[in-house]
Amino acid sequence: MSAVRSATVVLAAALTPLLLGFAPKPAANPDDTAMAKIVGSPAFKAAVATLDREHDRTVADIVTLTEIPAPPFKEAAKGRAYMAMLKAQGLTDVEMDPEGNVMGLRRGTGPAGGQVVVLAAHQDTVFPEGTAVKVRREGTRLSAPGVGDDTRSLAVVLAYVRALDAAKIKTKADILFVGDVGEEGPGDLRGMRYLFGKGKYKDRIKAFFSMDGNEAQGVTYGAVGSRRYRVAFHGPGGHSYGAFGIVNPMAAMGHAIDQLYETRVPAAPKTTFSASVVGGGVSVNSIPADTWLEVDMRSESKDELAKLDARFLAVLKEAETHENAARDTRLGKVSVTPKLIGERPTGATSQDSPIVRATAAAVRAMAFTTDLGANSTDSNIPISLGIPAVTIGSGGTGGRAHSLDEWIDVAKPESVRGMSVGLAALLAMAGV
Repeated sequence: MSAVRSATVVLAAALTPLLLGFAPKPAANPDDTAMAKIVGSPAFKAAVATLDREHDRTVADIVTLTEIPAPPFKEAAKGRAYMAMLKAQGLTDVEMDPEGNVMGLRRGTGPAGGQVVVLAAHQDTVFPEGTAVKVRREGTRLSAPGVGDDTRSLAVVLAYVRALDAAKIKTKADILFVGDVGEEGPGDLRGMRYLFGKGKYKDRIKAFFSMDGNEAQGVTYGAVGSRRYRVAFHGPGGHSYGAFGIVNPMAAMGHAIDQLYETRVPAAPKTTFSASVVGGGVSVNSIPADTWLEVDMRSESKDELAKLDARFLAVLKEAETHENAARDTRLGKVSVTPKLIGERPTGATSQDSPIVRATAAAVRAMAFTTDLGANSTDSNIPISLGIPAVTIGSGGTGGRAHSLDEWIDVAKPESVRGMSVGLAALLAMAGV
């Protein structure tokens, strides 16, 4: 080892506790012992030193990417920008697949075409086209729609590539870095469905990390399933005065919502529903001919979700029957037509699996308290296929996700400490 290299390692080793702001806890179990070797290594400390040194660049990447709109199904502009960023980091096989996912490969020491560990963050946001996405900065606080969900994660992925390269870390497995599409709402995980169903790496992925949201302590191992409907209510329509007394699809819709909210669902496994979006009608003085309703139903349990789904469809049928019996049908009846517009599978990665244990150990190694849980994320797809997967945070703090005043805090000490969790977990699964 050269004198310059030796000095660099010593400096990184000295800096890391200061950068992270904590002293690593003594190993309490085999997982912690293995993780302690990773986070205590000179190479990892050098990587963390790079995260610290390059922090302003990471923040600049967050701002740049946040200010490129990425409404559902219209992520292409952000995808092209992100693809250029991946190329600039020196990754190989950088491309955009037919669904819009952008990816680049960092080769490991194993044979070409071998197993791959994936780290993905999603490009899309929930906000419609035309939403103002200019980032506002007050001190270390950044505010803008989509800044935390999930643009910060896209920037952190880039930071990991720089850190691994600067520290000259070689992994056994290839690492595929992905900026995917279609995670939010109507996207229905279309990016992940393509990656695992048709993508060229689909048979090589041995472990999957989705980076989504902020908090470093969160380890999402459970996949919350969902079923989403758009329900059309149709009737004859007419003048509000002259045709008064005829059936009204809006009344049928209101009855359906009322009856849905009479449904009792279990607290455990957590099961939920929401009448989320409504529309229809033409004027205040007209009985509408058409109204519509969108409903979201979720559960940690496949069986409970199926029960709720059956209950909802029965509610719709009852609402149709009720309205046609309650009012005049001389001009025609009300009809109710549900259309499934989204479905996410349920499941869970075993808490005893290496990816969950290693990620939990990385959380503890950075002096956070592990928070294991379930959610609806990109990990739903690999989990449903039996591929070990977890969703982790990008390592910061934030709030008001999915609102116009969404925000994150990018104070360096806590950001670097939080980012170190995902990096350590990634290395554990890729092998060093």
